[in-house]
Amino acid sequence: MTASTTRSSEHADAGPHPVSGGPIVQLPTAFGDFVAQAWTDHVTGVEHLAVSSATPPESGRAPLVRLHSECLTGDVFGSYRCDCGEQLAFALELIHREGGTLLYLRGQEGRGIGLANKIKAYALQEAGFDTVEANEQLGLPVDARSYSAAGQILAEMGLHEVRLLSNNPDKQHRLDKAGVTVVEMVPTEVPSREQNLRYLQTKKDRMDHLLTLDVEPVSNGKKTASPNTSNSNQD
Repeated sequence: MTASTTRSSEHADAGPHPVSGGPIVQLPTAFGDFVAQAWTDHVTGVEHLAVSSATPPESGRAPLVRLHSECLTGDVFGSYRCDCGEQLAFALELIHREGGTLLYLRGQEGRGIGLANKIKAYALQEAGFDTVEANEQLGLPVDARSYSAAGQILAEMGLHEVRLLSNNPDKQHRLDKAGVTVVEMVPTEVPSREQNLRYLQTKKDRMDHLLTLDVEPVSNGKKTASPNTSNSNQD
């Protein structure tokens, strides 16, 4: 873990953490049929949403789990500045096919700094700072998220062993502290784009994300192989 990540992720993620779940309802979507359940974090008051496959995983396999941090710009508006919206779609498609749950974690915009601060960080990135430096220039942590509530929600859903859909090993460490065993990390890397390649390179180089970045950025819906991309796009 890098020094920047360590400084920014010192929340205590060990439980128990008081949460409560509401009724389970049907949720038909463009990605298939799911069931959904809202959860309230009684420490912060934030409401989260569990979206689960209607069918269980194959016998003997741990369910897929995605902890998806709220990203208004990427999830709703389809911003190409990040890969969040595309990761969300990828995770829902895979969970529908193989079984599992996506936890949509609200209150985690901009890795926990909030929407307004994220836009301020964007302005600094446009001035030449990378995503880590922009947060530091604002006097904000690189990653202010806590996964205490997520771990408790998974535990109360009976999901004690999971296959984690993530490129971020810090999520595995934080879930372990919260009492959830990650038996496998399942990559969620989606094709990079010209607009987000520097952002992704920073996550790989400075935040230890497990990214290959071994393709040319998507351009007009096409990508081509290029083994040197990760070396030729430095921050």
